[in-house]
Amino acid sequence: MSQNVVNRYLPFLDSSASRVLSALLLLHILIVYGFSRQEIVPPHRPLDEFPAALGNWIQSGESALDEATRQVLRADEVLSRTYRSTGASAALFFFVAYFKSQRTGVNPHSPKNCLPGAGWYPLASSIVSIDMPGRSEPARVNHYVIGKGDARNVVLYWYQSRDRVIASEYAAKLYLVTDAIRYNRTETALVRITVPVIGDDLDAATQMALDFARQAYPRLRLLLPS
Repeated sequence: MSQNVVNRYLPFLDSSASRVLSALLLLHILIVYGFSRQEIVPPHRPLDEFPAALGNWIQSGESALDEATRQVLRADEVLSRTYRSTGASAALFFFVAYFKSQRTGVNPHSPKNCLPGAGWYPLASSIVSIDMPGRSEPARVNHYVIGKGDARNVVLYWYQSRDRVIASEYAAKLYLVTDAIRYNRTETALVRITVPVIGDDLDAATQMALDFARQAYPRLRLLLPS
């Protein structure tokens, strides 16, 4: 659009401040429209159908969240298991929280916030890329090293929805808005893998977490809506 047309027909856009305000107003209208319609809640398979065996990984335990934690988390469905691999020095913890809708303010709690609340403090953080089966390009996920006293854990986590794997909380919020507008859907899942660090072998713990992520992703994808 030329500046002459703007000046003649849209004089209120004749400044950068006005254009920014107009863009924000349009975004607000789109958000209200996207969140005001009756939402489509797509069907999904129960998380407890996630397999007990993934290659060399065998389920070694399952835990239920206490009621206080459930009230804070407010997830519609939760999977909380431990797995152990042949020859592995430690078991890993696999956690999935599924939210069928985020329209009422219910959404995943970022591990960046809940882990410090549980006494774990961050030691290092980065984004890592993983080649996962069924994906044309590597998935980017969060890689954290956390500590509590002498204990250290490696944590991988991501947000998964509509076949997406998202590391950034901000990107997840953006997709929430665009999916509400385009598809009238807001479901998502938080996926977290935690591996204890034995001794000082941080690389071994990271490789365990990466291997399990590669094994888990395609099976979890079958359970979540596409």
